[in-house]
Amino acid sequence: MSDALTIAGVTLSSRLFIGTAGYPNQRIMVDAIQASGADLVTLSVRRISLQGHGSDTVRLLAGRRFLPNTAGCETARDAILTAQLAREALGTNWIKVEVIGDRETLYPDVGELLEATRELVDDGFVVLPYCNDDPVVCARLADLGAAAVMPMGSLIGSGMGVANPGNLELICARSPVPVIVDAGIGTASDAVIAMECGASGVLLNTAVAKADDPVRMAHAMRHAVEAGWNARQAGRIARRGRAEPSSPQLGLVGS
Repeated sequence: MSDALTIAGVTLSSRLFIGTAGYPNQRIMVDAIQASGADLVTLSVRRISLQGHGSDTVRLLAGRRFLPNTAGCETARDAILTAQLAREALGTNWIKVEVIGDRETLYPDVGELLEATRELVDDGFVVLPYCNDDPVVCARLADLGAAAVMPMGSLIGSGMGVANPGNLELICARSPVPVIVDAGIGTASDAVIAMECGASGVLLNTAVAKADDPVRMAHAMRHAVEAGWNARQAGRIARRGRAEPSSPQLGLVGS
């Protein structure tokens, strides 16, 4: 199996996707993204300047592949209009679709998300929907033409890691499209666990942006995702309920 991740015919050298919000300043943001090694950078269309002037995010990250998102949208219609704005402004048909159904938990509104995904796929978008960790929802999104599914590890910004590894393993085992774990990653070990569960990649933001040293954390996340991927491909040993010596007993000196 190739170590490269391919989504909608585009090959990415990194399985880590990173966000642009919440950094102490834009210099640290740029340095952290550089340290992460991420090919794909996500940004909220509703919260940034798209004009390409001054010190805006788009200008600072020029040359990178953008994954605009519809953060803040609560209906399919709002998400579709936001995606269309992003396509015109940024020149990309890739979109991370978020349709939030509850402002406290930031859980997706599944009905509106499915509708937005269906319409955007029909409109020629490469759709990567943020969804809850439900195997049925992920399967329906893939059936509608999503290029990847992005189930939550846990609540957005919570840092709780992968709350339901069993669900995630099931989603990854069944999904016909790449699975990108999105939301809840708090530290490097969380990213390793997500990848060992079978994820194709990890998207994170707060874990790096709000770290004491964002650049160093971004570097750690880069290697965590690589380590988790390589461990998954290598295959872990079976769990046993008893000890088993790693060295043979026969041939010991004095035996």
